[in-house]
Amino acid sequence: MGTVNTRRLAIVTGASSGIGLELARQCAANGFDLIVCAESQEIDRVASQLASGGAQVRAVVADLATRAGVEQLARAAQEAGRPVDALLLNAGVGVGGPFIKTPIDDEVRMVELNCNHTIRLAKLLVPDMVARGEGRIMVTASIASTTPSPFHAVYGATKAFVMSFAEALRTELADTGVTVTALQPGPTDTEFFARAGMEQTKVGRGEKDDPAEVARHGFEAMMAGKDSVLAGGMKSKLQGMANEVLPETVKAKASAKQAKPDDAKH
Repeated sequence: MGTVNTRRLAIVTGASSGIGLELARQCAANGFDLIVCAESQEIDRVASQLASGGAQVRAVVADLATRAGVEQLARAAQEAGRPVDALLLNAGVGVGGPFIKTPIDDEVRMVELNCNHTIRLAKLLVPDMVARGEGRIMVTASIASTTPSPFHAVYGATKAFVMSFAEALRTELADTGVTVTALQPGPTDTEFFARAGMEQTKVGRGEKDDPAEVARHGFEAMMAGKDSVLAGGMKSKLQGMANEVLPETVKAKASAKQAKPDDAKH
């Protein structure tokens, strides 16, 4: 007689490093098997590490900024032959710098990854959750989702988009058994700032939260069915709370001071 697998299945996007990797670790340590996805082949090594703790882990190398990449990941979910119990839509990138100087192709690709992958994958997988009457969804937004973000203006707009999407979807799915949680981290010690070209900024040089702590806060909030969570240290949480009440002009000026490159001119 075969062994019955009582572990649940989670999908984590952007799981090769940073918050996504730590979210995958949280899932694996708390009874989930995993499908982890990233564009880099590094996800294969990550999957091997995660599986060493007893979880079944499948790695999918796919470009989630494309429709084909999202559909590839959705097929992997279908091939698992199991319901998806948790969907963690975390993949994202940033582009920093003055808007009139940043490459438009980089920013459009960022929109395609941060926004399009979130809605495309949700569109493909959430209906089955609703039909089954249970499931957990997490969308990684940011404290930048609640403030204008000069010098990474398009990035901030993408996070405002996914935050609004998560809050709206949560309301639509009320009473279905499926919950939606928005994760709002502050500056976190990941590769984000180097990849976004924001190392020579005040926020890029400043103190950052531990991605493992951010992921733990996010995972616990998701499992509790909370609507959102300001994750990380007290400084990030206070900044997130202030963003809820301060005028947009005040928030924009404060954000500009943090994200303005050292060599940026007026």
